[in-house]
Amino acid sequence: MITVALAKGALLKDSVRRFAAAGLDFAAVLEPGNRQLMVPSACGTARALLVRNADVPVYVAYGQAQLGVVGYDVLREQPLPVAQLVDLGFGGCRMSVAVKASSPYRRAADLPAHCRIASKFTRCAEAYFEALDLPVELIHLAGSVELGPITGMSEAIVDLVATGRTLEENGLVAIEDLFHSTARLVGHPLALRLDGGELQAIVDRIAAVSVAPVPAAVA
Repeated sequence: MITVALAKGALLKDSVRRFAAAGLDFAAVLEPGNRQLMVPSACGTARALLVRNADVPVYVAYGQAQLGVVGYDVLREQPLPVAQLVDLGFGGCRMSVAVKASSPYRRAADLPAHCRIASKFTRCAEAYFEALDLPVELIHLAGSVELGPITGMSEAIVDLVATGRTLEENGLVAIEDLFHSTARLVGHPLALRLDGGELQAIVDRIAAVSVAPVPAAVA
């Protein structure tokens, strides 16, 4: 039986639609009363695991799921041995550096050396500022990173930005993008190598309706 790891939250509806196009009906996971974390497909030939976005590549890497859908930001933040198969094109957002709107800094390179940067994505932030040759102090926060600059704990933040509304409502502005992120179909490398054609057929059908190119990282 094929097992698919699906991220709960913003990516779930589009993920279910995309697998439906590949012949796997996981619509039951969208039912309001559903509390199951492992849900069989309508035809019973596959099952979906409902997990947090950040846990999708973990389940795939350890072979508990052969396929999964996860945001590219997660793959950048916690690199694991999974195969990136298809850019699904939905769930678009950008990883950005943001500061207070009143800040004099309008480029990441303008930030002072050794300033504090708050982020949930400290690995991405570290790699970005190292590439700029700008030493910074990273502060890991699990949520509400916008409070960093507001309270004065940090000079800037690195966070995902979709519409920018949250930044605007908290008096912040994005000044530079690290990279763009969309949902990706990932697979377990060994399962793909040993596949008798069933997994590849699903991947091919999903790819046929997913035409968005993989965006390059912003240097």
